[in-house]
Amino acid sequence: MQGVLDGVRVLDLTNVLSGPTLTRLMVEMGAEVIKVELHPAGDISRYLPWRVNNRSGYFVQQNRGKKSLFVDAKHPDGRALLLELVAEVDVLVENFAPGAVDRLGLGWDTVSAVNPRLVMCSISALGQRGPLADQPGYDNIAQAYTGTMHMVGDPDGAPAMTGFSPGDVLTGVHGLAGVCAALFHRERSGVGQRVEVSLIDSYATCHELNYQSTSLSGGAFEPRRNGPMHSLVAGCGAFAAVDGYIALAVVNDRQYLQLCRAMDRPDLEGDPRYATAEHRNANIVAFNRMISDWLAAQPGRDAAMEKLMAQRVPAAPVLTVAEALEHPHLREVGTVRTVHDERLGEFRMPGMPIRLSAFPEPLDLQAAALGEHNEEVVVGLLGWEADRYEELVRRGVLRQDPDS
Repeated sequence: MQGVLDGVRVLDLTNVLSGPTLTRLMVEMGAEVIKVELHPAGDISRYLPWRVNNRSGYFVQQNRGKKSLFVDAKHPDGRALLLELVAEVDVLVENFAPGAVDRLGLGWDTVSAVNPRLVMCSISALGQRGPLADQPGYDNIAQAYTGTMHMVGDPDGAPAMTGFSPGDVLTGVHGLAGVCAALFHRERSGVGQRVEVSLIDSYATCHELNYQSTSLSGGAFEPRRNGPMHSLVAGCGAFAAVDGYIALAVVNDRQYLQLCRAMDRPDLEGDPRYATAEHRNANIVAFNRMISDWLAAQPGRDAAMEKLMAQRVPAAPVLTVAEALEHPHLREVGTVRTVHDERLGEFRMPGMPIRLSAFPEPLDLQAAALGEHNEEVVVGLLGWEADRYEELVRRGVLRQDPDS
């Protein structure tokens, strides 16, 4: 076995990020993933930066190890081919707008009739039903609707977008959890089911404090963004050093004593203003200012970090992306990994976030050219005769682009 999901076959009808995240994790765990590219140019992420030799690092990062089937699904023969594939797979993943997969002829009622053991995962931005379901949505749209964007940025300025897409990735991870749970249920019941995940649900689950506190307080508690600092917890946030920032999380009384030792301030250990978390939170402005003053007196970020780490204070330098790529810990544990692509060459990308003791070694995966596996899938998997396959190629239903 190559991985814990060895023997699981996936039909991947997804683009860009949320769906490809789900199927990327599955292929990293040994599943066979057939990526169906329906757009005339393939997955649009093939054209996102950074590109080298006409090859997108974005696409490679999200699609290594997947087989590419490039088919015209608007043609009746293309749709028939996809429905034939449904009978041969365990999982179908799609992240079209709600209703689009039905218009493609691959709605749940249709595919489950063809393959009752099928697990289908539908990913959307705003959900499969409700008054907003038919509206277009992306990561930042879901951030806005769920109050997430409201909580990010300077308190006196505009709300801020994140500089990446955590909702897309988290939705893919939620989708993976749902798919694996449905496969487990299928092994006991023999029956598949449909899994639904969305960006708005994923972002809502991130509000560990804000939703329930607002509800339980009857609106008396109003969550607000607070820039680099936690709005309620003293000693928690990003503090300025003379040459950068340090993230601190001094959230309990033991950590407060550790901080006092790191700052060489034994006189503060019994200070009634800060002795307990309740007192520190009540004096949050003064407490945070004291930490800032201490950091400003240190020779630099690294020197301050050395003192904090020596006392096991929860702290980290706020690294740039370039610094994170070079950090020895992140590289040693595989959070940042180096991969080789046939056309991009060697580069660094995020590691596999799920570690399994029975399969400790990462798979050697390559991203496919557009339509690279057409013949393997149609002739090899479906068992078509060569002349039947060639006829679809001649009519443009099946296409390839070896330079993609």
